[in-house]
Amino acid sequence: MLLEKTLTVEEFEALALLPENEERLLEFIRGEIVEGVASPESSKLGVRMSTRLGMYLEVNDIGHLTGADGGYQVADERYIPDVGFICYARQPQLLNVRGYNPEPPDLAVEVLSPSNRSDEMRIKITNYLLVGTIVWLVNPENQTVEVYQPGKSPRVLTLRDTLDGGDLLPGFNLPVKAIFGIKD
Repeated sequence: MLLEKTLTVEEFEALALLPENEERLLEFIRGEIVEGVASPESSKLGVRMSTRLGMYLEVNDIGHLTGADGGYQVADERYIPDVGFICYARQPQLLNVRGYNPEPPDLAVEVLSPSNRSDEMRIKITNYLLVGTIVWLVNPENQTVEVYQPGKSPRVLTLRDTLDGGDLLPGFNLPVKAIFGIKD
């Protein structure tokens, strides 16, 4: 947290767009500014997820993929998932503006890092679900992927399982062990 007082979303956006904050990854959670600081391992896993999703989208051109510096408006909060996906049907063109995409992603991939607080992550997941976003929560510590879908019970995938794209990304399949770089 950068400040000790609760902000409005307008105050947050004004601070986030200041030149000195241009290179910082700032999220707005519960009225507080939270700066994202990834670990090398969580960054590597985020890139691996982005690469696999990007390869899928090269063949199945159905939407936009954003990385760990692409932020989204999620209700009255501002989040920066490690990987975001938004369908062309919802947003045919990505906006070329400073700040956060006004549409929430259809899929948010969040990779846990040591700086993530569990209460903040639970709030983010809840808010993502409220706006219809599917969340894949990658946990490097226990090598699992938690899958959250609106209206469904969460699923925890282990190294024996395969992550699939469901109706959102039909035909996308990724063995969980491949996310963590484990070869057969």
